[in-house]
Amino acid sequence: MTNMRLNRRQFGAACASTVAATVLSRSTLAAERAFRLNGIVASCMYGKAPLAEILPEVRKCGAETIELWAAPHGSQREEIDELGEERVRQMLAEHDIQLGSVTCFKLGLFGMQNEMRLVKRLGGDMVICNSGGPAGLEGDQLRAAIAMFAEKLKPHVEAAEEIGVTIGIENHGGGLISSPESLEMIMDALPSERLGIALAPYHLPQDTDVISRLIRRLGSRLVHFQAWEHGMGCMVKLPKDQELLQLPHRGPLDWVPLLSALKEIDYAGRTEIFMHPVPRGVPILDSTAAVTAEINQAREYLEECLAQI
Repeated sequence: MTNMRLNRRQFGAACASTVAATVLSRSTLAAERAFRLNGIVASCMYGKAPLAEILPEVRKCGAETIELWAAPHGSQREEIDELGEERVRQMLAEHDIQLGSVTCFKLGLFGMQNEMRLVKRLGGDMVICNSGGPAGLEGDQLRAAIAMFAEKLKPHVEAAEEIGVTIGIENHGGGLISSPESLEMIMDALPSERLGIALAPYHLPQDTDVISRLIRRLGSRLVHFQAWEHGMGCMVKLPKDQELLQLPHRGPLDWVPLLSALKEIDYAGRTEIFMHPVPRGVPILDSTAAVTAEINQAREYLEECLAQI
């Protein structure tokens, strides 16, 4: 009986230790999985600077991936054709950088299949484009237009599934897929995991409740996120301090609710600190070092916002 009692005591102690260890391991795992933003650098932030100049800056910006932009916003996508895929692959490896995505508006969403194959060959996983018009539709007209658009897009989504890349539709102002309603409709119409939204808060009402609700509604279909607010816009030339109001740490938008929504959905996609200069194709600031410093200031601000959640 004494031995039995001892064994029972030992058994109870072992159980308690196991439970404690399990709780500790779970809390440790949760700490290790603390929500963070996975950065990606948009090449067009540096204007039409060559890849040889931009790639060394990527890790300085706290990122491991780069998004290559085509003209008129940048020239780095065209540089692939000039240098050749093998040389670009070598350059990425030399700087320990991964290609994340390519944004190319000039081809249109229905002209991106070759871009999908290129991105895949270079180790990337996403192409981004806007939907094009018509714009300003509502109600039944919007639903009918989305249905037609989805049918036309279906073979391209199937191609993305076969190739193994994701199509990100940017909610570009003036496009069919731009309002929160239209974003939800196209996701419902085409439920493929290879089709998602590249969300640009700039093109949405600058209302944190609206944007946060949309983030939650999109959930796993949110595949790319631009840390980009409207500020004073990007369509006419403004003094530089006003133009820079598109950046999170400079503009008036409260980013805490947006980041809270991203954390709530456990967003695992990439976040791109972004703005458009006027005219397109120039760097956001006069020097490469200044662009990197500005991106880092915005990144530090977003980290401060995350710390408040």
